Amino acid sequence: MNRHQQHLLHLSYIRTLILAVACVALFIAISQLRLTPNLWLTGLCLVALISLNIMTYIRLHSRWPVLDAEFFAQLCADVVIYAALLYQFGGASNPFIFVLLIPLIITATTLPKRFTLLMALIVGALYSSLMFNFLPLLDFSASHQHTLVQLFQQHITGLWISFLLTVGVISIYVVQMRNALMERDLELHKERERSIHDRQVLTLATLAAGTAHELRTPLSTLKVILSDLQQEHPELNEDLSLMQQQVDICKHKLQQLTQDASQSKCVAQPLDQFLSKLLSAWQLMRPEARYQLATFHDDTPLIQSSMMLQQAFINLLNNALDASQKPVEISISDVNQQFVTINIRDFGPGLTPEQLANMGKPFFTTKGGLGIGLFLTVTSLASQEGEVRLYNHPEGGTLTEVKLPIIDANSQESSHV
Repeated sequence: MNRHQQHLLHLSYIRTLILAVACVALFIAISQLRLTPNLWLTGLCLVALISLNIMTYIRLHSRWPVLDAEFFAQLCADVVIYAALLYQFGGASNPFIFVLLIPLIITATTLPKRFTLLMALIVGALYSSLMFNFLPLLDFSASHQHTLVQLFQQHITGLWISFLLTVGVISIYVVQMRNALMERDLELHKERERSIHDRQVLTLATLAAGTAHELRTPLSTLKVILSDLQQEHPELNEDLSLMQQQVDICKHKLQQLTQDASQSKCVAQPLDQFLSKLLSAWQLMRPEARYQLATFHDDTPLIQSSMMLQQAFINLLNNALDASQKPVEISISDVNQQFVTINIRDFGPGLTPEQLANMGKPFFTTKGGLGIGLFLTVTSLASQEGEVRLYNHPEGGTLTEVKLPIIDANSQESSHV
């Protein structure tokens, strides 16, 4: 629903309220005040207002957006119908004359300046016309028993009711309009944040691609040099083998980066299998890593596994390992119909309020690195409709919660049939 569709919906509510008040006022005028309006003309005006509201209701269910001109035309129809009703009940002397201001206020708060000026001219012309052209409320040539004091009191009472009606309608509409504006500002803010985030990701991706291309040559050079050193210094074979292994891991990661960028495939995989492969790959990269994995006895859920997701978890595990002197604890805390929550707890010093506030922002680091690990982790999880949150654990250290969507096994089987 676009902006003017919301305004049109609120306008239909206002029409309904005014229609109800008009029916009540007509009943009181005939039964209590003994007025004799033209019921055919009055009924025609009320039917026109009801028909306009029904057309608006049907229009709201259309996919076509409501343009400025169409919304202005609806307001013009309102003000003409209100003027036709006032014409039959005393014109400008009717205490409900202020109802003509409602379309003008709505126009001024929702439409461009030119429509406001045009509506002001229409309302002014109708009011001026009702000053001289109207059907009187009372026929003073007849023998009415109304005294001047009674007529004045009735007029004051009508003004009071009209004032309360106008205040209520304007207040309700302005509140609704303010809420709509706040929602639109919030959406614009989210869109702006999303645009900034996407630009940052694109910048990092461009830099990563360039860096990956440039690292191939020095890694190949290091591999050749290490092979020569192993032949010349066999006593350093253990250290040189470790260096050779790290160089091979770097080259493998660069090749994997190119393959993942071209494929970016997600496959359904049980969570226990994903964690098993993930921890095996992590321990190959960090041989010193120690962890405790809580066993999961229930049926393990299916998740969308990908290399991006694996790298995101490796970043989180590396952060936990760097901060903790004890083995990192990994557990599954919550499984429901839609999501599974995986906890990673370290036993480090925890996070300060400033660090918690800036976690996930690019180029913010607490370890002296580049400050993009957690940023890329948040981005990778968001791309798979997941999320990550960091807390200070009550017993010390940091608790990282990763929430991942679960794949329905039945729908997965039916998709392969």
